[in-house]
Amino acid sequence: MGPLLADVETPRLAAAEIGNDVGLLLGKLHDAGSALNKHTLGDFRLRERTFSVLTLACSGLDATQREIAEFLSLDVNQVAGLVDDLEHRGLVERAPGQRNRRSRAIVSTGEGRRIHNKIRSELDACEQQQLAHLSEDEVTQLKTLLRKALWG
Repeated sequence: MGPLLADVETPRLAAAEIGNDVGLLLGKLHDAGSALNKHTLGDFRLRERTFSVLTLACSGLDATQREIAEFLSLDVNQVAGLVDDLEHRGLVERAPGQRNRRSRAIVSTGEGRRIHNKIRSELDACEQQQLAHLSEDEVTQLKTLLRKALWG
């Protein structure tokens, strides 16, 4: 494994104007987090998108494939494939929606929740490593600001 993200020095080019570009900063933060997550998820033969679907299935929010696709900015067909994979592994199932019986909700199985909880604790450790330069209050504030920027 390479250096901890907390040990990485600020690159010289960060002094350029683009070093304050929100899109670049968010993209680089995402890329760094994805690199950490990839290793953990690989141990479970999952990828980030598949784990995101599993997380939403474990949320208890009775999400449909269409809602999941919209929330994750994916095509419905991509989500269908991810759900198929998770369903084949016995981690999720398509069930009649509680809010709308005509729609199918993607819900986790007991095994799906067990695997999700195990992975989630490992990914939380990855997030702590990634945001090691921030205090607990700053992490909370960062998440609050990002949610506010996205959804008001």
